[in-house]
Amino acid sequence: MSDFVRNILRFAVFIFLQVYVLNKVPHLHRYITPYIYYLFILWLPFSISRQWLLVVGFLTGLVLDYFTMTPGLHAAACALIAYVRPFMINLLTPKDTSEFNYREPSPKAMQWTPYAVYVLVLTLLHHGYMVFLEWLNFGSFLGFIIKVVATTGISLLLIFTAELLFPRKMKFRTNTA
Repeated sequence: MSDFVRNILRFAVFIFLQVYVLNKVPHLHRYITPYIYYLFILWLPFSISRQWLLVVGFLTGLVLDYFTMTPGLHAAACALIAYVRPFMINLLTPKDTSEFNYREPSPKAMQWTPYAVYVLVLTLLHHGYMVFLEWLNFGSFLGFIIKVVATTGISLLLIFTAELLFPRKMKFRTNTA
């Protein structure tokens, strides 16, 4: 299966899970809202250009905004993590290309610790920015911090559970055409 088709299927599955499963689950608490749809952006191939990454990130958030009727909330947060993602990858991947020849971020490609840092930082950015935009007009600072930490915690639990239960078959990048 080509990378394009695989990513289209991932996009559809993540949006479906977010809209029809996670958004329909009764809230565990007023501070806990599980999100997993942005994992699509985190799993995009390393080779995607920054411009396309921003476009795909914005469109991912816009599609979820359409389903949840939140004008621009998810689009802004997804565009932010799509912007920061290449910088995080450059910081966390080995500089020696002979050791690093996978096509997309995963625990197998990046090792568990750098991958966990990658997911944690981008999840905190996504949830922090989204909750900040939600709570811009009202709410206390303590409530803001609690919601960001609780939402990040439940989302990380979902992401690492998905990584362990559904390991991805990783393909090597090659220099041949």
